Amino acid sequence: MAIRIVPDEGQSSAAVEISLEKPLPDYDLEEVEFPTPRDVDGVLVSQGFRDLVDDARGILIELLDGTGLEIAQLTGAICPGDELYRPGLWIVLHDPHAPPSQALPATTRQRLTALADSLVHRLQLA
Repeated sequence: MAIRIVPDEGQSSAAVEISLEKPLPDYDLEEVEFPTPRDVDGVLVSQGFRDLVDDARGILIELLDGTGLEIAQLTGAICPGDELYRPGLWIVLHDPHAPPSQALPATTRQRLTALADSLVHRLQLA
């Protein structure tokens, strides 16, 4: 499972990208490798993928409870790979209590890694 965390420079937020690397039959997502980004679009608008995003939102709300972090964005993503493209989750988390012009501290970034790992585990993406 590829998880990529990209802190926003000079902002109290970070993006988390989780690419799907195995089929998810529970969500009717049987194919997760495509030759072009355009091919991924069909997956991102499918009911199964929308169900995955809804489940991810519910789990994230639970995981974020008491952390002070908020979901700023949760949507589908086209994740580039080695000559292939995959559907994935794009999550932007924001700390409303942090100074607005400062990047997230290292401890918060470590917490984001743990949250992403928990989300992947709970959704059985790996």
